Amino acid sequence: MPHRLLCVTAHPDDESGAFGGALMLSARAGAETSVLCFTDGQAGHFRGEATVDEDLGQLRRAEMDGACAVLGVTRCEVLDFPDGGLAQQDFQEMVGIVVEHIRRRRPQVVLTFGGDGGVNLHRDHTVISAVTTMAFHWAGRAEMFSEQVDAGLRPYAPQKLYYSSTPFVSVRERPELTQLAATVPWSLTLELGELSARKLEAFQKHHTQQGVLTRVGDQVKKAMSVERYLLAARRGVASVADDGGMWAGIEDRD
Repeated sequence: MPHRLLCVTAHPDDESGAFGGALMLSARAGAETSVLCFTDGQAGHFRGEATVDEDLGQLRRAEMDGACAVLGVTRCEVLDFPDGGLAQQDFQEMVGIVVEHIRRRRPQVVLTFGGDGGVNLHRDHTVISAVTTMAFHWAGRAEMFSEQVDAGLRPYAPQKLYYSSTPFVSVRERPELTQLAATVPWSLTLELGELSARKLEAFQKHHTQQGVLTRVGDQVKKAMSVERYLLAARRGVASVADDGGMWAGIEDRD
């Protein structure tokens, strides 16, 4: 049975910029990789040729499909929650969606943002961190979202939860946050080597977001060669100092 990984994100392009290296390395190792994205990015500041929100959303969905193909992602799904408004949505509903995906896909490893909100400290990223963390801990408990169990989904407890560690902070029109922000540290470093160029290729599939590369291009390109993650939870009791790799210690059982 292959290893399985679930990456939970907020917007199209998160999968490439924040998690592309881990997704590619996992696929190269034979793992099934799934990406669950909560919004289609309609509120993006950079809009390409889109004149209305719906058009931008459709463009960004197509761009994400192209990026995931470059990254070797097994499956990706984009939901319809409002871009920029996740903090105002039903938190329990969002947790239930991730719990359902965990129970269906049965990943041993789950990736998401840390509570800082990533490179741009985005509120949606912080919400997704909290949603995914709760789902990680609840998916294996039959009494949580028991209606899913009644419908035939078995409880399932993933073995590891990782937060991405942001390589730098750049918040548009808020330069002071570069120095003030507290960010997620790391326990694991992934050296991407030749895959760094492929990660950039995947990010560039998000054509509407090329303004991001214009604004922070040098920082982005420097960050493409390395990804860092914090082991936020794992089955059993352990120290983060014992993190020997994303798939180290994983038990190959359903």
